[in-house]
Amino acid sequence: MPNPDAGIQVEIVTPESSVTQDAVNSHEPPLNQGFRIPIRNIVIGLCGAILVITLMTLVADARDLASVLSDFNWWLLAPVILLSLWNYALRFIKWEYFLEIVGVEGLPKRESARIFLAGFAMVLTPGKVGEYIKAVYVRRKTGFAADRVASVITAERGTDAIAMAILALIGATQYSYGRGLLAVVVAGAVAVVVMLQRPALFDPVLRWLQRFSFVRASTHHITAFLEASSQLFRVPVLSRAVVISFISWAGECVAFFLILIGLGLKPSAELLLLATFILAVSSLAGGISLLPGGLGVADASVAGMLLLLVNDDALTRSVAVGATLLIRFATLWFAVIIGFVYLFSLEREHTSSTAGKQ
Repeated sequence: MPNPDAGIQVEIVTPESSVTQDAVNSHEPPLNQGFRIPIRNIVIGLCGAILVITLMTLVADARDLASVLSDFNWWLLAPVILLSLWNYALRFIKWEYFLEIVGVEGLPKRESARIFLAGFAMVLTPGKVGEYIKAVYVRRKTGFAADRVASVITAERGTDAIAMAILALIGATQYSYGRGLLAVVVAGAVAVVVMLQRPALFDPVLRWLQRFSFVRASTHHITAFLEASSQLFRVPVLSRAVVISFISWAGECVAFFLILIGLGLKPSAELLLLATFILAVSSLAGGISLLPGGLGVADASVAGMLLLLVNDDALTRSVAVGATLLIRFATLWFAVIIGFVYLFSLEREHTSSTAGKQ
């Protein structure tokens, strides 16, 4: 009897004819084996979000914050949302590109988009590990090995981090804040990329793991993951993906710039540079924290860096908190809402399909 707090048990049933040779070669478990949506982790993430928003409201003074938000030029929310959609569209192009590289076939664009967007709901899991649910959905639709698709999700996360680091480095030429964090991110990214380009480097570790019976059964999954990663982290593929990520996340930085203008700050090239630097560094800090959605860390970083770096009389504590809440809605909560819509859509469809075959 599964623990109800641990998640919802979902049975995966796919016609045997859809199983590709990749799935067979990767020794994946039977396609009728279930997986669990981490409902408990998602609920914890939502509770954490409520706590963070409450604390930020108290810090800013609820009355002042309400006044700041009421004075916001709400017509600017339209281009802000459009820039978020721009980000999602470009990242979907990158997702499709990666799937093609690892050899996924037979997945219609519409279904691929639904899976990609459903992954946004998993941002609320620690370290976004729930996002790997996309690999399960791809396997449901195509029979393609989930361990190889998992490398796509890792490559997505990695290229996003590299792009954000580049955006932050542009601002780091002017501002010293966060340079240590950027150095760690850049060094870590270079190390990971170099290692994943050379799967043979992991051979001694895999041989050592084979000594343990409880790990031995999973080493072939690691091998398949590393083989696919070596394709995705080749320099030409990596370069194209980072360019796509850079352009997509630059749109979110422009969205933050528009939010600051809407709250009364004077538009300037310096403010755009600051908005880019602050959002990029805060996003990286939130990602490194491994907290669901970077809750608390990213929020505090945005508000704190605004107060520390922006030299504008219009920037009060309440304005900084208001800007943080608005940009977090545009970059996090808007995506989470979309993700849940498509996640439940996919699950409802799968439940109906499974019931029809019984």
